[in-house]
Amino acid sequence: MEAGLLILLGIIVALAVGGYVFWRYFWFFRNPERDIPTKDVIVSPADGTVVYVKQVLPQEKIVAVKAGVELSINDITKNDLRTPKVLIGVFMSPLNVHYNRMPLAGEIEFIRHYPAQGANRHMGWMHLRTLLGRQPLYANSTHIFTNERTVTKFRSFFKNADLTGYIVQIAGGSVNGIDSYVSPGQRLNKGDIFGMIRIGSQVDLVLTWLPGMRLQVKPGDKVRAGESILIA
Repeated sequence: MEAGLLILLGIIVALAVGGYVFWRYFWFFRNPERDIPTKDVIVSPADGTVVYVKQVLPQEKIVAVKAGVELSINDITKNDLRTPKVLIGVFMSPLNVHYNRMPLAGEIEFIRHYPAQGANRHMGWMHLRTLLGRQPLYANSTHIFTNERTVTKFRSFFKNADLTGYIVQIAGGSVNGIDSYVSPGQRLNKGDIFGMIRIGSQVDLVLTWLPGMRLQVKPGDKVRAGESILIA
């Protein structure tokens, strides 16, 4: 009886270890093909769950993550943005595809890395709230402004108008790195892969707000990088 239990325990441990190794070193790095829309729309830069969608003025407080802690869009991008913007945040769980794609065609202007304010904080609250569908999905998520991030600024056109965009890759507490595969001056097409974040994380998209933009998503929606339409 005791020998049988030991064998069973050994099998369970072996399956658990094997499952973790498969997920961590194979499944996590999967990169499925995407059906990229050809029409004049803006697509998601990341797979995951939409956690906020905001039209904001430069110094407007956009989210209150907890009592007494409110953020402006500049807290997220770490840049001084002086014109009205639209902000869309996507939370990526450890099970999502983690390659990030361009939301529309454009030219990379700069890529800037900002270290964490202290240690990177875990995104457990956001993960739990997205699983349970508890609004607001960003409550208690101070990682939005404290954690390590890479900000990629690009210039583009949308419906024949100039558009400036920022893609903010925010690291989680267990993230092993934020990867960027592009350089300033490089031109990319909509849906092209520009980087990835390793293990659970968040990607925010900040764009110039243009007349005629129509938001296509809301908090709680599931999106796929390079495929799901955020703005039409």
